[in-house]
Amino acid sequence: MLKKAKAEMAGDSTESAKDVSQSVLNSSHQIWLAGLGAFSRAQAEGMKVFETLVKQGERLEEKTRRAASDTAAAARGAARAKAKEMQEMAGGTWDKLEQVFEARVERALSKLGVYTQNDVQRLAQRVDELSDAVNRLLKATGVQPRTAAAAEKPARKTVRGAKAAAAKATRKAPRKAAAK
Repeated sequence: MLKKAKAEMAGDSTESAKDVSQSVLNSSHQIWLAGLGAFSRAQAEGMKVFETLVKQGERLEEKTRRAASDTAAAARGAARAKAKEMQEMAGGTWDKLEQVFEARVERALSKLGVYTQNDVQRLAQRVDELSDAVNRLLKATGVQPRTAAAAEKPARKTVRGAKAAAAKATRKAPRKAAAK
C-alpha cells in the first residue's frame, strides 16, 4: 500500500497529496479494523484455546504421574529385592558365626573333660546294651537276680564294718606309739 501511495505522489502533487493522505488514512483505518478483528477473535476463541491448553495439561500431568508411579514401584521392588538379599547374606553370616562358636565351645569343653550330649547318648546306649547282655546271661544261667533292697543291706553292713575297723585302728595307733 505504501508503494502505491509513493507512486501516486510522484504524479500530481496537490491531488496526489490528498489521495496519499486519504490512502494513509484508509490504510491506518484498515490496520485498526484488523487489530479489532484480531482482538475480537482472540476473545471468542481465547476460551477455546484456554480450555484446549487445560486439557492438554491434564493429559500431560496424568502421563507424568503414571511414569512417576511406575518408576517409584520399580524402585520399591528393587529396594525390597536388595533388602531381602542383604537379609539372606546376614542370616548366612550369622549361621556361620554360630557354627564357628559352637565348634570352639565344643573343643574347649572336650579339653576340660566335660562330656558332650553325644558322649552321654553313647554311654546311655552302651548301658542299655550291657543291661541286655546281663539279662541274657541271667536267663541262660538260670540265676535269679537279687532285689534292690537285698543288694543294699550287705553294702550297708560292709560300710559300717569298715568304719568301725577304722575307728579301732585309730584308737590303738596312739597306744602302740606310746609303748615303744
